[in-house]
Amino acid sequence: MEIPLLNDIVIIFGLGVAVLFICHRLGVPAVVGFLVTGILVGPHGFALVQAVHEVEILAEIGIVLLLFTIGIEFSFGRLLQIRKSVLLGGSLQVFLTFLATLFIARQFGQALGEAVFIGFLVALSSTAIVLKLIQERAEVDSPHGRTTLGILIFQDIIIVPMILITPILAGAPGNVSESVLVLLAKGTGIILLVIVSTKWIVPRVLYQIAKTRNQEVFLLSVVLICLGVAWLTSMAGLSLALGAFLAGLIISESEYSHQALGNILPFRDVFTSFFFVSIGMLLDVGFLFRQPGTIALIALGVIVLKSTIACFAAVVLGLPLRTAIVVGFALGQVGEFSFILSRTGVEHGMLAGNIYQTFLAFSILTMAATPFIIALAPRAADMILRLPLPKRLKAGFNPVPETKIRDIRDHLIIIGFGVNGRNVARAARLSGIPYAIIDVNPETVRNEQAKGEPIHYGDSTQEVVLQHANINEARIVVIAINDPASTRRIVEIIRRLNPKIHLIVRSRYLQEMKPLYELGANEVIPEEFETSVEIFTRVLSKYLVPKDKIEALVAEIRSDGYEMFRSLSKDSPYLSDVHLQLPDVEISILQIAEGSPLVGKSLAEAELRKKYGVSVLAIRRNSRVFSNPSVSMPLYANDVLFVLGPPDRIAKVAGLSRNRETGEFEKGN
Repeated sequence: MEIPLLNDIVIIFGLGVAVLFICHRLGVPAVVGFLVTGILVGPHGFALVQAVHEVEILAEIGIVLLLFTIGIEFSFGRLLQIRKSVLLGGSLQVFLTFLATLFIARQFGQALGEAVFIGFLVALSSTAIVLKLIQERAEVDSPHGRTTLGILIFQDIIIVPMILITPILAGAPGNVSESVLVLLAKGTGIILLVIVSTKWIVPRVLYQIAKTRNQEVFLLSVVLICLGVAWLTSMAGLSLALGAFLAGLIISESEYSHQALGNILPFRDVFTSFFFVSIGMLLDVGFLFRQPGTIALIALGVIVLKSTIACFAAVVLGLPLRTAIVVGFALGQVGEFSFILSRTGVEHGMLAGNIYQTFLAFSILTMAATPFIIALAPRAADMILRLPLPKRLKAGFNPVPETKIRDIRDHLIIIGFGVNGRNVARAARLSGIPYAIIDVNPETVRNEQAKGEPIHYGDSTQEVVLQHANINEARIVVIAINDPASTRRIVEIIRRLNPKIHLIVRSRYLQEMKPLYELGANEVIPEEFETSVEIFTRVLSKYLVPKDKIEALVAEIRSDGYEMFRSLSKDSPYLSDVHLQLPDVEISILQIAEGSPLVGKSLAEAELRKKYGVSVLAIRRNSRVFSNPSVSMPLYANDVLFVLGPPDRIAKVAGLSRNRETGEFEKGN
């Protein structure tokens, strides 16, 4: 029995694999490869696929799963944090883009109704493409990532009244006010259902399902929640994608979110590919080739117009110019919901003849250009910032009051106040280390200032912001932000401003380490490597391996794991610390506990160098530091030892420094 849809799926996947392989070899993003695949198999290409409508349905499922996974990775708390981006940034971007497009369309002789409808189409950007690219770049939690997401969420909501208004623009009878009131009532009901489900229903249901330990039941339950909420929002007149995002938010508040995300990701990737293929299938290549110059010019104009307005909206939100530029570049394309809206327009005669194909052609061109534009955005932003622009514009029109950093020296600067930044600040505060924090989120800065944190608003890619934090007098800088491009820029600036400072950088992935070391970072901590270390530490603990043995193994693995990366910058003139010049040796700080076998012994009697190959460089006793202590100096409880030696040997000495009664020490041989 022949199944036409199965034949089409095999053709799409077969050609898609070949096209994606070529794109990978050429360094072209996968999104472009899917669009090219759609053009080739579509009715205007080689017409290899017949079930076009069925492919579009699979594409809808892809959008639903994409928004569902984004919702899982998000949360209501984080959604509230970006409410300003959703309401103010989103409304500004949509309204100003709509007005500008309306004015231009009228200048080209379009009737008022058609001009308004074209304004609707151009105002929307691609949630699927932009969020997929931002996720791949690990920038969802960055300032520009959060702002971009907020504006896209507003666009997904505003599409509903646009669809309602379209028949009225075409002259069809209807009661708009009644439709809007009904829609608001349904929307309110869905929001209440989402809140109740998040707090009481879904966590309990998933708990009972998880107790069965049946993966099939759990997977089906997650899919049911996703499609069920999406179906409810669709029945209420809202978009499927918005419902899927709300379903993801519901699950994100439960302890089962990670398992749910892992189960859905493979399906999301498969069905999302159908979306991009279906978009490519719409394009009439012949029409594009008949007037390529005109369509390319329109596409360029749309990108410039939308990027400029989105950048302006981000500036109004108080973001620094560099972040605003990156946001603008990310939102320069026409979105997938514009295609859904365009079908409504075609049904009511709003897009006739060549206008519809022109819209499809320049819209797909803007989508295909998006991966390249987003990749070039940080570099373009740096070039624009070199222009003689007002400092206030570069720093951002933020409502945070200017605060002065007190005259401190030898302090710690923390860039980014997310989870990592907060933990570093807490450790510094408990240890009595003077520190200053720089963050680009004005709301975070205002809230933390009210709590007494020494936090200051600013974009650390600007030299004046770092100088305001006394970068020349600081000892250590910790960079803990989620924007790889900004991180590299900050490292380069800090190293130029203060060649002697110790620079510690948190990165997401191992491949980010090489460029950061080359730019002058002293230490780069990749999250994926440290996560693996933490995982095997927990595993060994469950197998009752002694704690000192685990610590010795951790020290050895860290030494081996980082040695290859340290060698990348071994010749760098900036790396003057011992552990980078001598990768097999490190300096550690150990505190002698009450009851330690070291208490009461002199350095000579402890035989740390003879037995363990570890040298004591200094001893801190109360507030006094004894550099290069003599071998006859006795050791007391609460003394702090600064020791030099191989990581595994230091781990053994760390066991000696602990309380004898705990059993957590090793005498060694």
